[in-house]
Amino acid sequence: MRILISGASVAGPALAYWLTRYGCAVTVVERAPALRKTGGHAIDLFRPAMDIVERMGVLEPILARKTGTEHLSMYREGHGEPVELELSRVVTAMSDRHVEIMRDDLSEIFYDATRHDVDYVFGDSITSISDEGEVTFERGKPATFDLVIGADGLHSNVRRLVFGPEEHYTHWIGAYLAVASVPNYLGLDGRMEVVTGIGRLAGIYGAAHLPDARAVFLFRTERELDYHHRDVTRQKELLKEHFDGLGRQVPRLMAELEHTPAFYFDSITQLRLDSWSRGRVTLVGDAGYCPGPAVGGSTSLAVVGAYVLAGELAAHGGDHTRAFPAYEAEMGDYVRRSRTFAVNAAKSLVPGTRFDLWALTQGVRLVSRLPAGLTRAAAKLGSKGVRLHDSITPKDYPATVIGNDVTPLTNALGRMRGPS
Repeated sequence: MRILISGASVAGPALAYWLTRYGCAVTVVERAPALRKTGGHAIDLFRPAMDIVERMGVLEPILARKTGTEHLSMYREGHGEPVELELSRVVTAMSDRHVEIMRDDLSEIFYDATRHDVDYVFGDSITSISDEGEVTFERGKPATFDLVIGADGLHSNVRRLVFGPEEHYTHWIGAYLAVASVPNYLGLDGRMEVVTGIGRLAGIYGAAHLPDARAVFLFRTERELDYHHRDVTRQKELLKEHFDGLGRQVPRLMAELEHTPAFYFDSITQLRLDSWSRGRVTLVGDAGYCPGPAVGGSTSLAVVGAYVLAGELAAHGGDHTRAFPAYEAEMGDYVRRSRTFAVNAAKSLVPGTRFDLWALTQGVRLVSRLPAGLTRAAAKLGSKGVRLHDSITPKDYPATVIGNDVTPLTNALGRMRGPS
């Protein structure tokens, strides 16, 4: 079975890994001229995703490149003394198994795990997809595939071609996120410093294996901002407008925007499609069900989604007319609960009123003082809140080759692996 995946960030290579293990011939096309190394930002892998990366055999390199951010100093606008928090208290309350890693590092690890088995095509993009699986490209020759899968993020090209304009499916949840690479002038190692005000939060963090630091900005607005998602100059102007006068490290961070080597800016937006499959095409990760960048656990959702999609294709012998609905049914509850969690998280992280800001500070102070065991016990009272991800257990799938329900998976490994 020939399968084309658009996108070589996280969901695409993760899906390619599992599809090759089920005996598929996989091509991944990526618009960027090489594997993206844009500075990236820290993302979270929670228990279900951690279990899956362990099955992929990449747990060791992931643990070796975790950020190690253990301590938070949070300053409230207008107050000189910070609230100190050991982040392990928060993390263990959310998940019994968790790693924070830079997105670019995770992407590189997944790519390295698949590059000998998968045909990666960089510097090209899909221009059309027919109902019969015929695909045209900006640069490459047309080709025919059994299935086409969009793993190309929130602004998915595949989704636009097959499902229509992005604005038909996006739902802005009131906030924006920006990340920039900046010099580690504070010498941060495993520590994050944050200053928060009404409707805005700015922070800077570093890690031992990073040559620089990351500045992160979250802010709320009453209405959506007018800008294009590729207009970096306009995005930086908007960021400066909304963080003017916040103080602490913010003026220095704003100055660093002028010559940062890597910058990311986007709305915190959810995708709400009734179905993310159509004909021979389906979507995975942010392209199909982004719950909201930075607030919804979208990376863990993408890793689980890639595993489930490949598993359902294997379980149904490659018949996408049965596998795609099964994939959506298996992921549906996780997606919906992640959306709800993201909306609540966005409101909590970026307080909209002075009282909300005070409540956030007091909440951080309380968590810092409670015994760790009590914090975990309180979090476990419900799976609809902070324990959302740990409440998900992806099912096991048959170790078979697609199209042959009795051939062991080990046979496929022998055929598909390239040189080590």
